Amino acid sequence: MTIANTVNKKVIIGVQSAKGTVCAADLATAQTLRFMKFPQGQTNETYSSNEMRPDQQVGDVNLGPQEMPGSCNGELSPKTYKDFMAAVLRKAWTAGVSMNVAATANVAAATTSGAAGTFTRDDVGGSFITDGFKVGDVVRWTGWDPGAANNAHNMLITALSATVMTVLALDGVPIVNEAKGGTVACSVVGKKCWTPTTGHTEDWMTIEHYFSDVDLSEVYYDCKVSSMAIKAPATGIPTIDFNILGLQVNDLLAGASPYFSAPLAITTTEVVLSGKAIVFFNGSRQVLATGIDFEAKGNNAVMAPVLGTNVKPGISDKRFEVTGNISVYFEDATVRDLFKAGTEVAIYAVFPVSNAANADFIAIQIPRAKLTGASKDGDAEIIQSIPFQAIFNSAGGSTVNTEATTMSIQDSAIS
Repeated sequence: MTIANTVNKKVIIGVQSAKGTVCAADLATAQTLRFMKFPQGQTNETYSSNEMRPDQQVGDVNLGPQEMPGSCNGELSPKTYKDFMAAVLRKAWTAGVSMNVAATANVAAATTSGAAGTFTRDDVGGSFITDGFKVGDVVRWTGWDPGAANNAHNMLITALSATVMTVLALDGVPIVNEAKGGTVACSVVGKKCWTPTTGHTEDWMTIEHYFSDVDLSEVYYDCKVSSMAIKAPATGIPTIDFNILGLQVNDLLAGASPYFSAPLAITTTEVVLSGKAIVFFNGSRQVLATGIDFEAKGNNAVMAPVLGTNVKPGISDKRFEVTGNISVYFEDATVRDLFKAGTEVAIYAVFPVSNAANADFIAIQIPRAKLTGASKDGDAEIIQSIPFQAIFNSAGGSTVNTEATTMSIQDSAIS
């Protein structure tokens, strides 16, 4: 007798063209997932008869409307969960911007301290802001000669004006001084996705669970991703969790499985490492941070049932919100006083896969947040736990150095 084993289970996801339209079996963009756990199943409301009978027992039970809840738990890695992330943020991934070519011979580089530095341009061909760069973006420069150490290094933008880009090299290599004159270029690495102000997408998904041991599939469709949680401890591998809501399922019998005929193979990107993470909080790098968590929720809800069918009519979208928590060693009153004063802060975090100059990474931008606490505890050194609520950055937009959003994610591996 063969019993299905998790190690032989495959999960493939595809973005539907519309609600009620199952992805085609030969969908070219169907993606095989890497995961640690991914349970999903059918549940039904049940109704027990309340009749009073001579035998004094329950005479019947009926099955009511169905749902297909699931949860995906994985290790954070670039590109792997891009479809789920886009579904939560309600926007398609957008290619990173590049510097206007008219300015490429008018930029000077200067080191400031450690791995921090500046790139200053003449006001030629626009500005860094009109080009579309934002604080929290990770960029790479090319074309510097003789300052080759400035080339192909991941650099986090920590401050930005029209003519000055202040950066921190993620690998710790100092910026090299170089005068303007060479032909250089700068681009935001990979693609970005953020919750927009208008034009929100609504992604419905088909999710296949293929149990290869027994050649059976469960194909869940009309599914939505309702939340995403990223947890990064001080050491180890950060994790990512998604909550799934679903409406319908097709059970494929042996011989008919798998459903997706030629899905993309799993991604080959490395997992990110907490030990390489960079966290900026209120404009300062947090070198004593012991962990950071983010939870993005669409607050989706399965709609109430209707007469004549056990399939509920839909999954409604509600307000998008982001909460989180950062923990740091307690060394002074700075963070505590930010909380007490109700000061708004910006939070930027980058999670590279290694210390290589051009390592793949995932970066998270929260341009505006309010601290909601500052508790302290510890058996030895005291750690301060700082919960926060992200707020829509109404001051952001195309003419300033921040995005008009609550949360933005940058993934270097998406081309």
